[in-house]
Amino acid sequence: MQATAYTYDPGTRSGQVLLDDGTPVPFDEAAFDAGGLRLLRPGQRVRIEVEGPKESPRITLVTLQTF
Repeated sequence: MQATAYTYDPGTRSGQVLLDDGTPVPFDEAAFDAGGLRLLRPGQRVRIEVEGPKESPRITLVTLQTF
């Protein structure tokens, strides 16, 4: 699934992404670390993996979207 980085706190390595419908979804340090990223800037396109119900998904991986 694709999304756009919305917020990122380098101190906690957590933040939020915006789904394409505008819904903000938080991610934690574990999801950020799973993607192998060092930094994330708001506005970057990312690929995410989620689990759980559609109405309250939990992000398990955040990585940069490559074409």
